[in-house]
Amino acid sequence: MGSTGQSQGLITARNAGLVACQRCGQVHLLDAATCKRCHGHLRSRDTQSLQKVWAWLIAGMIAYIPANLYPMLLTSTLVERSESTIIGGVVELMHYGSYGIAFIVFFASVMIPLGKFFAIIYLAISVQRQSVENQHERHLAYEAVEFIGRWSMIDVFVVAILSALVQLDTVATINPGIAALSFALSVIFTMLSAQAFDSRLIWDADRTAQ
Repeated sequence: MGSTGQSQGLITARNAGLVACQRCGQVHLLDAATCKRCHGHLRSRDTQSLQKVWAWLIAGMIAYIPANLYPMLLTSTLVERSESTIIGGVVELMHYGSYGIAFIVFFASVMIPLGKFFAIIYLAISVQRQSVENQHERHLAYEAVEFIGRWSMIDVFVVAILSALVQLDTVATINPGIAALSFALSVIFTMLSAQAFDSRLIWDADRTAQ
């Protein structure tokens, strides 16, 4: 109640008749259509934000399923050929005593993607319901999702580096599996979902509640 009361006492740029450019931050009058600094399109709110958020998020969740079911790495040696999924790779790393690396891979490949899915779903549903609760916390959660997005490709980077370095002709080769592409697509779709979310919609519930 305290945080809601404080936020209702604040005046927004929209209520003041102003709009900020999402590219450069230049403030204009609300009726301006183009930024005078960077010539970007000005809009007080993205009215199709939630539709784009859900579309990209569902695509990311669908791509994440084969990323866990199919092999991430295809390793070939003189005597055998092995395939490793994300979870299988974590288990194998733990089997060889590399608990720190196993934790990093598990955290980056499982915990972060799932955390981003749940966070974006929570943000989208709370905006749809025009919730006025925990607005500051929800905005911080959105910023956290945006920040974490840049680290979500760690698995793909590892696979790319291994594939480039370990190419010893007939002795040993490492190639990316189909899960690497699926995981990369899932990360990209989730990042696009987070970027499509208009965080200003979090604070519009105050205006409707007054």
